[in-house]
Amino acid sequence: MAHHRHKRETNARTLLGSLPRLRPARPYVLAAPLAIAATLGAVSIGVLGADATTAEIAVPARPDAVVVGDASGAVPRGSTLSRGSVDRLESGRPSAPPAAGKKKSSPDAPETALERLLAPEAVAEAIAGADTKRFTTEALNLWTGPSESSTKTGVIDAGEPVLLTGRERDGRVEIVWAKTQTRWVTDDYLTDEKPPAIGAIGADCTNGTSVPDGVSANVKKVHAAVCAAFPDVTTYGTFRNDGEHSQGLAVDIMVSGAEGTQIAEFVRAHSADLGVNYVIYQQQIWSVERGGEGWRGMDDRGSVTANHFDHVHVTVF
Repeated sequence: MAHHRHKRETNARTLLGSLPRLRPARPYVLAAPLAIAATLGAVSIGVLGADATTAEIAVPARPDAVVVGDASGAVPRGSTLSRGSVDRLESGRPSAPPAAGKKKSSPDAPETALERLLAPEAVAEAIAGADTKRFTTEALNLWTGPSESSTKTGVIDAGEPVLLTGRERDGRVEIVWAKTQTRWVTDDYLTDEKPPAIGAIGADCTNGTSVPDGVSANVKKVHAAVCAAFPDVTTYGTFRNDGEHSQGLAVDIMVSGAEGTQIAEFVRAHSADLGVNYVIYQQQIWSVERGGEGWRGMDDRGSVTANHFDHVHVTVF
C-alpha cells in the first residue's frame, strides 16, 4: 500500500510541475464566477428536488440577468415592483430616459398656418396696423376666413369703403369689420377710387325708342330705365330665334366701352327693381344667384359680338 501511495504522489507532483505557474487570483476577479457558481448550485438543488413533471427552469444566459419571482415566473405577493419595472428587470436592460428638451404641445396652441392667421392675437394686431382704404366695385360676400370652409356672414354693397389689414390668402383679402373684427372678401372687386354713383330709375324715356309689346314686362322696365338714364343709346335688340331672346326674356343694349360698363353696373345695381336675372358684358357675367361673387369671367366664344364687347346683354325673370 505504501508503494502505491508513493507512486500516486510522484505522479501528481510530475503533472503539476508540467503546468504553467499561475498568479494567485485576486478576490474581486473571483467574485463574479463564485456568484454564478452559487446561483447555479441553488438552481441545481431546486431542480433535483422538484417533481419530474415540473417545467424546466431557464437559467439566465448572462451573468448580469436577474431572476424575478419564483420558478413559475410570477412576481411574489407583496412585491412593490411595477409591471414596467418587472419587464425591465427580466430583460436585464434599464428603461430609456425621456427625450430631453421635448415639450408637450398645448391642446390650445394653433397647429396650422390658417389657425395662426385667424388667432385672436393675430387678428387684433392686423386691425391695429390696418391703413389701406379701398372701395368695393360689386356687392361682395363677407367670410370669416380665406378658406373655402369659412362661414359666410353677410354681404357688403358695391361702392362701400373698406379698410384693409394687408393680409391676403387664396384670392381673398382681410378687411376691418365692426371696428373689432375682420372679414374676408374677394380681392378682384376692390378699387382705389370711389365708383361713380349709380343713377336712379323712374324717369321718362325721351329719345323715342321702344321695345315690342310681346316682350316681358321686365324687359320693358329695363328699356325704360336705361333709356331715361342714358338717352344717347338708341338701339335695343329683343326678339331673336335663340334662347331667352325667343321667349321675350332678354334685351341687348347696343353700346361699348366705358358707357357700356356704366350701363351694366346700372342694371346690376337695380336688378331687384327691374326683375333682372343676369347681365353679360365684355366676356363677364353677373347673376342674382351668385351675386356675392361679383363679375365672373366667361369662356371665349370667338367674336366681339359673341363675347358681348359691343352690347350689354340682360336676361330677366
